[in-house]
Amino acid sequence: MYGFLQHLINGLAAGTIYALVALGYTMVYGVLKLINFAHGDVMMVGVYVGYAVAFLMGREHFGTFAGVMLVFLVSMLACAAFGLLIERFAYRPLREKPRLTSLITAIGISFALSYGFQLDLAVNLGGTSYTLLPGAASRAFPEIIVPNQWFEFGSDDQSVIIWNWQVISFLIAAALMVGLQLLVFKTRFGRAMRAVSFDHRVAALLGIPVDRVIAGTFMLGSALAACAGLLYAIKDTSVQPLMGMYIGLKAFVAAVIGGIGNVPGAVVGALALGLCEEFVVGYTSSSWRDAVAFGFLILVLLAKPEGLFGRVQAEKV
Repeated sequence: MYGFLQHLINGLAAGTIYALVALGYTMVYGVLKLINFAHGDVMMVGVYVGYAVAFLMGREHFGTFAGVMLVFLVSMLACAAFGLLIERFAYRPLREKPRLTSLITAIGISFALSYGFQLDLAVNLGGTSYTLLPGAASRAFPEIIVPNQWFEFGSDDQSVIIWNWQVISFLIAAALMVGLQLLVFKTRFGRAMRAVSFDHRVAALLGIPVDRVIAGTFMLGSALAACAGLLYAIKDTSVQPLMGMYIGLKAFVAAVIGGIGNVPGAVVGALALGLCEEFVVGYTSSSWRDAVAFGFLILVLLAKPEGLFGRVQAEKV
């Protein structure tokens, strides 16, 4: 029983991280009908920005509320600006082109970021060396949140442990997801997003600033991805350029399971995927983790091709 509860807690903590990344996929798809395969790599950029900010502010600020907030805010703002640049210069010129063109562009951006960050590039200014690109080697993410046990119950040989990073991760993810739901359904910007997702040409005729709404969607999704990346780095501690490709693919699977384009569906799909992976690792073998995760996707799509919360829509071709 204790083992089951521990796996349940671990799976929910992992699922919340997947959910924040999956929300970016589902928002962009809902507005543009575009699968932004570079989204996971934007998350990776956010992790490296947080890594740089943590070391620039110094170890004396690790574990402080102000230090943690600074790392998260700078990383999220940097990724929001980066997402804006990608949308403006990579996707906007292709908006009226066939969808396959945008899809290939997204894959190209993903590979450019993943393998571009493996370059080891530095400049020397005034006798001081500054790293521009980090190189392919894995790095240990600094302990901006010192891990400790917040709660433990059970006997000496069997117990359930809840770590502080798990609680913090869950609370941050839950707050952001609730905030996003309120933004989409209770604000003027959210109404504009839903109008653009229905038909961006009609929305433009009604006076809605379509370009601004789409850019804001990319910025919002990129900021959520940066937050998810930092939470993942705090948990896993190992940072490397290909991490975004791996996590992004899992988050995309979660979004498809829930019904891509549906915000609550992305959250439910991510939590289901996180629990599925954790129970597979706990009761079988870690080598089965990816196989079972994608097998779960296949089963869901066989039963409901539109996803758990998706809706079948007729499409004119």
